[in-house]
Amino acid sequence: MRSKNTLRLMTTMSATAALFIPLLLAVPPASAAPTARVAHSAAAGAASLGVSPGVLKSYAGKQLARDRVRRSRLGKQPVIRQAASTTTVAPAATAALTGTSALVLYDTAGQYGFLGELYGMATANLSGHFGTVKTEPVSAYSAGQMEQYTATLYVGSTYYDGTNDAIPAALYQDAAASSHPLVWTGFNIWNFANSIGIATFESKYGWDPTTSYLAPNGSVGNVSTVVYKGRTLTRKIPAGQDSGIVHPHVLGAPYPPVTTLATAQDGSTSPATAFPWAVRSGNLTYIGEIPFSYVSLTDRIIAFEDLLFDALAPATAARHRALVRLEDISPKSDPTQLMNAAKYLFNNNVPYGFNVIPWYRDPLGHYNNGVAESITLAQAPAVVTALKYMISHGGTIIDEGYTHQYRDIADPYNGVSGDDFEFFRAHIDVNNSVIFDGTVPEDTDAWAQGRITAAIALFRQVGLPAPSLWVTPHYAASDVDYRVFARTFAARYESSLYYPGTVSGGAVDHTRWIGQFFPYVVHDVYGTTVLPENLGDYEPVSLNNNPVRLPADIINAAKLNLAIRDGFASFFYDPSEGTSALKQTVSGIRTAGYTFVSPASVLG
Repeated sequence: MRSKNTLRLMTTMSATAALFIPLLLAVPPASAAPTARVAHSAAAGAASLGVSPGVLKSYAGKQLARDRVRRSRLGKQPVIRQAASTTTVAPAATAALTGTSALVLYDTAGQYGFLGELYGMATANLSGHFGTVKTEPVSAYSAGQMEQYTATLYVGSTYYDGTNDAIPAALYQDAAASSHPLVWTGFNIWNFANSIGIATFESKYGWDPTTSYLAPNGSVGNVSTVVYKGRTLTRKIPAGQDSGIVHPHVLGAPYPPVTTLATAQDGSTSPATAFPWAVRSGNLTYIGEIPFSYVSLTDRIIAFEDLLFDALAPATAARHRALVRLEDISPKSDPTQLMNAAKYLFNNNVPYGFNVIPWYRDPLGHYNNGVAESITLAQAPAVVTALKYMISHGGTIIDEGYTHQYRDIADPYNGVSGDDFEFFRAHIDVNNSVIFDGTVPEDTDAWAQGRITAAIALFRQVGLPAPSLWVTPHYAASDVDYRVFARTFAARYESSLYYPGTVSGGAVDHTRWIGQFFPYVVHDVYGTTVLPENLGDYEPVSLNNNPVRLPADIINAAKLNLAIRDGFASFFYDPSEGTSALKQTVSGIRTAGYTFVSPASVLG
């Protein structure tokens, strides 16, 4: 059979992907022009955006042009000012905090306002690891709101050059007066300084945003790595699509000290030059870009994911856990291969999850000499025996769809369970890339619930427990489907897609999305607990323009994720690949310092 993991969403935004935002963008129906190309493959669990490269290139160009205009107005040379003595006004009294909470603010204005909600959702999802989250457009901010939350996170995706600022003055005033953490990513930090007074900002934070630029030397350079906690993280953005990183103009004594949290490495110079990628002073943590674009499994997003602990849970102790999940098990699976993987994991004290597709279908006879084939669990007693052994020997059963394929058609390959999508449509284009075509025509709450109900009935029919965990076939479904999954299962264990309109309250737009993977357990904007899957899988064969992925690649990503103080190394594996690569990967992750735990144990 085709390598069945290759359709997982990669974390990388590729030049072939329609607009890769921090998550995947859905594509319109097949009759419309496709908007997003999916980088599938091994590195499943990715963060991607479904927007065309042309849109991203236009976006980058326009932001850089605005920055040049702002620079021309202010002059190119930094203006050094003496620290001013200022009096700040305390924010209005508000209700006392109860528990950890985050306020996530995002932009909606301008031609690219839709990006704001996508980035805002990605930020909100990560913040959902720590407690409750309120997500709203920054324009809706009201005075005193910051004091109601443990921390406020603003995602600046629309460039306001000072003449078109949509950020309320109340946010600037509250931020300057509050002791509550403020995490600011991307644009518009210069308007914060202008609003409260540049001298006031400098005397509080020790740097000058008004003389901090995206391209201080006329170019965004070639920043391909970010160093955080001694680990070199990747940053791979196609030429022409890089909006740049704001270079903070740190003033030095006698101004307050500014701590550099992470350093960007610009390889366009010889030798390479370094500048702050993230800084902190006072209550402000500033990150010079939105780190959700072109994300990979070894990406600088790891730094952002860890920095959230400083704002929302600074007392968190270091802990490094690992998860492994056996993938794409169906009534067609080889029981011997299942037992080999299960016995290795059990004998080595490795708890694990295992995904089961309860009904195997090959309606076109793709793997059966042109003769249609259909096998339920009840028709595969040897497989059921293996599954029961797995449950009693360290395994947690997980539902991976009903049939993991759609109707009697190719979607996109051959109509076979495990190879094709179930809740989404896709096709392969002339460049051998998988293209998302959007939701299935019959997608409704009742349709999705019917498939889940039927799947659970097949498990119960053979004496297996109804799974409490769910993995969406190829990580693609509509917002309606995700909410149905939430009604039946305690958690999803996957990467997921998120769509504009989900938190803003408008019509949900399935032609655009952001795909996101997680390094720790989160509670996402669908109201669902999501378990982490952040390392992808073993993929020894390249498919659909996606690279081979070997144990060394998975282990390397795990080592980089050690930068997250309480994060996971979570990968998945197809037992049909044998146990050699599984053993190498498990051993390497353990040697890196992780402890394997059961997925059922982390459902907090």
